[in-house]
Amino acid sequence: MTAMAAHSKIAHARYGNNGALRRVFVAIVPFLLSVVPVSAAQTSVFENIRAVDAELAGIGQRLAIANAGLCDRQEPGLGLLLHTPEQYARDVREAAIRHFRFDGPVGVEAVTADSPAAEAGIAADDTLLGIGEFRFDAADAGAKPGTAALVEVTRHIMALPADRPLTFHMSKNGTDHEREVFPVPACRSRFEVVFGPQFIAQADGEIVQIGSRFFADYPEWVAAPVAHELAHNILRHRERLEAMGVHFGLLSGLGRNVRYFRQTELEADILSISLLANAGYDPTIALRFWRAFGPAHYASFLRSRSHPSWRDRIATMEQAIAQLGSDRPHRPAILDARTRPLDGNWDSLLAKRR
Repeated sequence: MTAMAAHSKIAHARYGNNGALRRVFVAIVPFLLSVVPVSAAQTSVFENIRAVDAELAGIGQRLAIANAGLCDRQEPGLGLLLHTPEQYARDVREAAIRHFRFDGPVGVEAVTADSPAAEAGIAADDTLLGIGEFRFDAADAGAKPGTAALVEVTRHIMALPADRPLTFHMSKNGTDHEREVFPVPACRSRFEVVFGPQFIAQADGEIVQIGSRFFADYPEWVAAPVAHELAHNILRHRERLEAMGVHFGLLSGLGRNVRYFRQTELEADILSISLLANAGYDPTIALRFWRAFGPAHYASFLRSRSHPSWRDRIATMEQAIAQLGSDRPHRPAILDARTRPLDGNWDSLLAKRR
């Protein structure tokens, strides 16, 4: 996959931001309400959303916390998956507010097991009113579907100390209460599911977005594309590409752009192997993912010249696995590249196929 650019459907609309993550998925709700009992339709759709969101959040937290020592940009690791009413389409927003028991501007969609948030007693369907002296703005009931409110909340959390106690002001069923959370350092990235039929995986330095279809078609290996996208953020690929003045979107596969995008792809492939291993995943899941995904989808969805071939990528990741060693966390040499300008010398990263 890549660091977001709008030229490739599978891997990314590089560095773009999906404005309403739930619009595609939740658009089926009005149809469901017309053919099945209201409560059953709402429960099915909203709980499916919660389940996929929570799965990605668990994978993201595992990778981000285990690799915190590799990240020079950190945030408090909480194990807390948040959402806002504005993320839901207007015609189902009230149903979402009732189902998820929103009692304020920010809801707790899920809490990862054994996380700092879980240990503090925070639970799904609690409402977050603020943190410390800061209080979140009230939800805009008439706002267009989008993630602006959630982005504001998460950016505030990202800026907090990564290893100091935080006082969370909460509400549940109309009763306010406080919880003291003891976070752990984590790599700075927000993980989001993009619901819909396309294969989407993208990162912009702050966000990692993964399409829901990966969870449906490749559930055993989905941690591999998540680790790849997190690697883009850790390696500052958005910033480094912009510094080179490259063109994104349809022009990314033309001229001088090609070598820079290929370099970022291979750098992310190499680092993703260490990220997986450090988090306790078998890094060979990346090979199994690409051996299945590559022949089935890579040629049709990633025609751009900006991506190395999937076979070359597998060979490069095989070499990275061979170089892992036994010490954890593993810190690969490629990590030092994040402070250097891109030079476009992607060939030097490529392992030779036998």
